[in-house]
Amino acid sequence: MAQLSMATLKDVSPGVATPNYDRTQLKTGIVHFGVGGFHRAHMAMTIDRLLNAGLAKEWAICGVGLLEHDRKMRDVFAEQDCLYTLVLKHPDGRRETSVIGSIVDYIFAPDDPQVLLEKLASPDTKIVSLTITEGGYNFDRVTGEFMAETPAVAADLQANAVPSTAFGYIIEGLRLRRERGIAPFTVQSCDNIQANGEVAKKMFTAFAKLKDAELGAWVETNVHFPNSMVDRITPVTSAEDIAEVPTLTGLEDKWPVVAEPFFQWVIDDEFSLGRPPLEEADVQMVKDVMPYELMKLRLLNASHQGLTYFGYLSGYRYAHEATTDPAIAKFLLNYMEHEATPTLLPVPGVDLNGYRHMLIERFSNPEVKDTLARLCAESSDRIPKWLVPVIHERLAQGGDVTLSAAIVASWARYAEAIDEQGEPINVVDPLKDELIAIAKTQREHPLAFIENRQLFGNLVDNEKFTKPYLAALNSLFEVGAHKTVEALVK
Repeated sequence: MAQLSMATLKDVSPGVATPNYDRTQLKTGIVHFGVGGFHRAHMAMTIDRLLNAGLAKEWAICGVGLLEHDRKMRDVFAEQDCLYTLVLKHPDGRRETSVIGSIVDYIFAPDDPQVLLEKLASPDTKIVSLTITEGGYNFDRVTGEFMAETPAVAADLQANAVPSTAFGYIIEGLRLRRERGIAPFTVQSCDNIQANGEVAKKMFTAFAKLKDAELGAWVETNVHFPNSMVDRITPVTSAEDIAEVPTLTGLEDKWPVVAEPFFQWVIDDEFSLGRPPLEEADVQMVKDVMPYELMKLRLLNASHQGLTYFGYLSGYRYAHEATTDPAIAKFLLNYMEHEATPTLLPVPGVDLNGYRHMLIERFSNPEVKDTLARLCAESSDRIPKWLVPVIHERLAQGGDVTLSAAIVASWARYAEAIDEQGEPINVVDPLKDELIAIAKTQREHPLAFIENRQLFGNLVDNEKFTKPYLAALNSLFEVGAHKTVEALVK
């Protein structure tokens, strides 16, 4: 069977949406770092919708890969002319399939750093966007400050260094624009971090000031970093997904993307060199993203953490399996209503009760097959950002944190790296070795895990947190995850 490319696009199966625009006539107004599944199911899909509507012809995307594992994306995109298949999986089994053409170029920076620098310096480039994961912003979990000593960053800070990080490339690109009298592009974070634009501004400015104090001051004053909230469940593409695509499209695709049908993108409307007409593709352009962002991070993302460790330890391996367990679903709804929602700001135009129940429906979509292993990964980047702020605010309000404490306890139990049947758990986390070593001591020293102030601050000093935490941890040891959840929702 033929492989997806511009030459074979004419052979795609009937009913599959394909680009109706001339890709050779587009300008790349957006340079995007981190072309993973989420970017391709979200921003790239949005630009494709605009292009199909005859809009945004100056806003096509040039993807960027910096890391060794991005070499695969370079090779696949070279074979497929940067085309890929997006499959939206509806709960009833229906597949909504399209070929996305909005990414028209891909630069694997290690091949030739100067090519990327010139792309960043080009007057055509008006937005530089990012999905580099929470850890990619390189800030200390406790202080929130930029970590200049990280090896790759430290290397980029050396005089006349050839960049290797997003910090090095973007700041050098801005320096070149300033030197050449070209206005700075907007830097748009699309990562799941509270106040992601503010975080990006703080970290990129910090890098720039360390590199060149005058340049750093210029970046701080002149470069826009709008906040945004992004939402679409996008599981890792599986071998089964790749095998299904030819039956849907009639063409092979070496790296398709699958996602749920739900889509939300809310952005502060602060772009220095203009932007695509995103509102024409159902993007919400607002004056303040924060209420929407808190809603998503503390309800959806934190609930994923409530679902994943209890679910995995209960023997489930997919999100939909765990969420259709009545005890786990009730646990999540109770957490959202009684602990997370009281910490939110008013969210214009949103029925929070309806939103909470919609999340359970989304998590329960059996077609998405989102793995609990994916949701369990990178916990040290996620729980401190999504759940710990809920706990701190609830304690400050004098509120109950029983369910939030139980979620932390479920992570601590999972971090022992052995499940309830004695089988090994593959813990995926940047602090993996440290966390496993601590977790293995907690049966003799039950507070060991939360004594890590880097992750939990002073929670270990607050009995209103430690009491329910210890109760949940003890229950996990004595009766297991599922009976613990059942007891918590009685």
